[in-house]
Amino acid sequence: MPMMNMIQALNSALDVKLGLDPDTLVFGQDVGYFGGVFRVTDGLQKKHGLKRCFDTPIAESGIIATAIGMGTYGLRPVAEIQFADYILPAYDQLVSEAARLRYRSGGQFWAPITVRSPYGGGIFGGQTHSQSPEAIFAHITGLKTVIPSNPYDAKGLLIASIEDDDPVIFLEPKRLYNGPFDGRYDQTLKTWAGDPTAEVPEEHYTVPLGKAAVVREGSDVTVIAYGTMVHVANAGITDSGVNAELIDLRSIVPLDIETIVASVLKTGRCVILHEASGFGGFGGELSALIQERCFWALKSPVTRVAGWDTPYPHAFEWDYFPGPRRLATALTRVMENN
Repeated sequence: MPMMNMIQALNSALDVKLGLDPDTLVFGQDVGYFGGVFRVTDGLQKKHGLKRCFDTPIAESGIIATAIGMGTYGLRPVAEIQFADYILPAYDQLVSEAARLRYRSGGQFWAPITVRSPYGGGIFGGQTHSQSPEAIFAHITGLKTVIPSNPYDAKGLLIASIEDDDPVIFLEPKRLYNGPFDGRYDQTLKTWAGDPTAEVPEEHYTVPLGKAAVVREGSDVTVIAYGTMVHVANAGITDSGVNAELIDLRSIVPLDIETIVASVLKTGRCVILHEASGFGGFGGELSALIQERCFWALKSPVTRVAGWDTPYPHAFEWDYFPGPRRLATALTRVMENN
């Protein structure tokens, strides 16, 4: 089985779907000849042709509107928004059209579109190339939101998203494109720690949407994370010495609430980790859901570790970015409550 980083795994997923399904199309800014700003679509136009993988103008609303039209006519478009920070011009199309089409037509039409977009920080991209907007999509009924944390899941989840009949926002943690990391910055090598590859099958396979993964079993506290923060969480748990259970959500909509509840009922404590700003972030919804279902089993208040409630700072990125130390501190604190 070949070793792939996340870029290669996502490229393989698109290649497989383009090869197997003539209704699958890939398009967006610079995805064709150039192969994408992060090289995720590299080689796809040359292999599958200009009509299957093509470039678009810098017009996010138009990209998504085109995808919706294609989807209603039976195609399976995969549209790329070059950075999630720039998806807002297309937000009206996603909310008012794609997410509502099946409901407003009484099931006569639907929008089986997949919107891929790099998101999150950790690459020194500054305030307009580092944001984490997942919560604004999770709030919209009719949209699914998927966030992989490793190459194997990335390929399987992307194929499952393309084959899904509902619109899917597929957010790709750009910090993980060339390999996972544990949140520790190597000052000598000037890079992040982490193994860049994982075993990924070359053939078609899927990872089901709405099914979380228990990455690490434990008995004292449940840690919930997704995307880049899964690797940070694993390092923070190790540093804290707490016997924590780590859950990788993989998709926030649909949400595997059953796995979350089972874990929190077992541990009696919960820490939620995400890099988006804390106020109004998805961690607040998770906290409420856990409180509603696990209140009598909780030994400590549900705790959130998140980014600051500020624009993403270029000069203080690592202070903003929730690292292992901040998680370890939170784990120690919740363990003091009995």
